[in-house]
Amino acid sequence: MMNDKNIVSKSPLQGDRGLIVIGGGAAGFFCAINAAKNNPSLKVMIIEKSNKLLSKVKVSGGGRCNVTHACFEIDELIKKYPRGQNFLKKAFHWFNTKDTIEWFKERNVKLKRESDGRMFPETNSSQTIIDCFLKEANKYNVEILLNCEVKEIKNESNSFKLLIPDSQLLTSDFLCIACGGYPKSNQFDWLKKLGHSIEEPVPSLFTFNIPNNKITELMGVSVENATIKIAGTKLQEQAPLLITHWGMSGPAVLKLSAWGAKLLSEKNYHFEITVNWLSSRNENSLREEWIFFREKFASQKIGNKNPFDLPNRLWNYLLKESFIKEDARWAELTSKQQNKLIQILTAQAFQVKGKTTFKEEFVTCGGIKLNEIDANTMQSKIVKHLFFAGEIIDIDGITGGFNFQNAWTTGWIAAKTIAEESN
Repeated sequence: MMNDKNIVSKSPLQGDRGLIVIGGGAAGFFCAINAAKNNPSLKVMIIEKSNKLLSKVKVSGGGRCNVTHACFEIDELIKKYPRGQNFLKKAFHWFNTKDTIEWFKERNVKLKRESDGRMFPETNSSQTIIDCFLKEANKYNVEILLNCEVKEIKNESNSFKLLIPDSQLLTSDFLCIACGGYPKSNQFDWLKKLGHSIEEPVPSLFTFNIPNNKITELMGVSVENATIKIAGTKLQEQAPLLITHWGMSGPAVLKLSAWGAKLLSEKNYHFEITVNWLSSRNENSLREEWIFFREKFASQKIGNKNPFDLPNRLWNYLLKESFIKEDARWAELTSKQQNKLIQILTAQAFQVKGKTTFKEEFVTCGGIKLNEIDANTMQSKIVKHLFFAGEIIDIDGITGGFNFQNAWTTGWIAAKTIAEESN
């Protein structure tokens, strides 16, 4: 296993670099190692403000690294991005899911596809991806500087001057900003000074807090296919749902939070959702089916006979919410109880009050405005030889490997352009 420290720069900081990449994450590494490979004469350095490299790669997918998603048609792939679809339609023509799989395969990292389409390294370890990147960085002499926060960037005489701690100055011909997203707009001020404008950042991929509700007593219970709607909007998602000790999570909630990121921010994360626990049925179709269930299970206790394959703990909770005792028999249900249970099964309402960051999946919606970046080169339309890659751009995807695919695509395109222009 290769350690980060093996390749951290120990060379003097004086002298020019052909390319400096700000950010030691997925997009930054992908830009740096591809640029260095494509133009071996280019001196490349990665600057990382923390003491860790590739930290999101490390924890993604529960430590397995959800590298990409098995979605191979560009028109389908762009539908997984609440923001940036038109931009990515152009970008994905240069580098997409197929290219990602091939890139890793060429470096002896095979990816496997899971039933839901997510793709992971066959080793089931994110360290495989990290080691691959560190090996490439070492192979192509990419310098890495940790604990180094850029204080200021000046664009002078066709070169960039970066002020770093201890009043040191780094100079480069090309600069790629790949530092990830920021939760607050004032954290973008150093980039605004270069002439760029910002789409206001708001959180995406978060879970819903449902305080003071008995549903949280079912923490750990999951439903394979539920539909969640945000009341008063057209927003809805159908996917697995997980009940937590603070509310609700799982792909259905995370996807909904991505599509509703701006709207839910405006609502200050106070809104109503309805959950259809059955998804394949609506209130009317379930009402028609109910006659069959009552006849078939007439003498059986309803607590013991759940015809919908819902987890038992959830089924019993739904019965209590409908004022039905577990030992009541199907034939004994009053019309009032029956109507209540049908309504709760297909459209149970919950009041969401607040959000919780979903560990490693958290991303920021917002960033450098897309109309200021060339989608075919990732170069700034305002400052020559300035590039952007990854989450710093106003692009974000739903959960499932799509944000990493954006990182690989934008990093690769920036690297290709820089290597060509520096030759």
